[in-house]
Amino acid sequence: MTDAPQAGAPPTLDSPWPVGLLASKIKAYIDRLGTAWVEGEITQWGVSGGNVYGKIRDLTDDVTIGFTIWSSVRSRLADDLKQGDRVVASVKPNYWLKGGSLTMQVFDMRHVGLGDLLERLERLRKKLASEGLFDVSRKKRLPFLPHRIGLITGKDSDAEKDVLRNAQLRWPSVEFTVVHAAVQGDRTPGEVVAAIEKLDADPSVDVIIIARGGGDFQNLLGFSDEAVVRAAARASTPIVSAIGHEADRPLLDEVADLRASTPTDAAKRVVPDVAEEMSRVQQARARLGVRITHVIQVEIDRLGQVRSRPVLANPNWLIEMRSEELTRYVARGTELASRVVERHEESTRQLVSQLRALSPQRTLDRGYAIVQIDGGPIARTQSQAPAGATLTLTLADGAIGATSTGELRPEHPATPASAE
Repeated sequence: MTDAPQAGAPPTLDSPWPVGLLASKIKAYIDRLGTAWVEGEITQWGVSGGNVYGKIRDLTDDVTIGFTIWSSVRSRLADDLKQGDRVVASVKPNYWLKGGSLTMQVFDMRHVGLGDLLERLERLRKKLASEGLFDVSRKKRLPFLPHRIGLITGKDSDAEKDVLRNAQLRWPSVEFTVVHAAVQGDRTPGEVVAAIEKLDADPSVDVIIIARGGGDFQNLLGFSDEAVVRAAARASTPIVSAIGHEADRPLLDEVADLRASTPTDAAKRVVPDVAEEMSRVQQARARLGVRITHVIQVEIDRLGQVRSRPVLANPNWLIEMRSEELTRYVARGTELASRVVERHEESTRQLVSQLRALSPQRTLDRGYAIVQIDGGPIARTQSQAPAGATLTLTLADGAIGATSTGELRPEHPATPASAE
């Protein structure tokens, strides 16, 4: 039998530590760690003998630790703590010697402060807004009559029933593709993102509704997760956010193409009411009929007024009136033309008389003659026609030849001069 080792001596093959010694050293080391405040989500909450045994999970990483709340501590904590709550807790590692298990002993546990959450959400809101994810220009128009609607909601939830019932009441032929996802807790962001991507990839889906019933602020935090907001912004299919009630405003509402106050409101705003649309069609047809009837009646009255005018009532009247005017214009034109012709004829006669009066022929007719030397130049003086010069005498009715004697005879007052 080996001797018991000393507490400070290191264990060896020949001198190993008892399990109790190792456990005691582990417990002593862990006890020196003291307390720490941690933040996470309660994923398990069980009560036994007044004590609470549960688990708390990290908000981002897949890490979980167990905790214990003794009844003496539980009496000082809030009564509404439960699974799914986001909390901060003051814990101290506790190593149980008998069972060899490590757990966290809770000395205080509180809901995460609303102020802290709001501050974080406001920082995220400003960040996403600065990237333009909330701009109105990015929002897409919803189809007037979607043939298939994608619905993301909790399984067997009231929100699912409200959307389906109200949509089918309004338009019975509308079709749905429903994808169930966690709508509360740490699984919400991942499952909602996967559902958005699945429905967005389906070409038959015309619009996507993300619906959840009412709840407290913390229960809706999953719909303010950055991953969910960015997935909604990336989607090419129009998205309708119907989370909670009118007062609830998760960040998903800001990036969605349409924000509905409730799931029921989403169904009413996405799907038109067949009765209302039929009524609108009937009203439009009635207004159109009245308008067309009015236009036709106005045109009938206008045509009647046109037909009642004299020019159309007695078309010959216009022809007769114009015929008379034409006759007057022709007569007046003939008269004016005759006057102009007469005036110009008189002027022509005067010009002819003046021309004849100036004509050499008229002078010849009075007994005068034109003397030309050898048929050339005209002799105006005696010296130009010497004796023996051959002359040509042009008379009124012809020409004769003559020979100049060279003598100058006095002119007889009543007889023109002549050459022999």
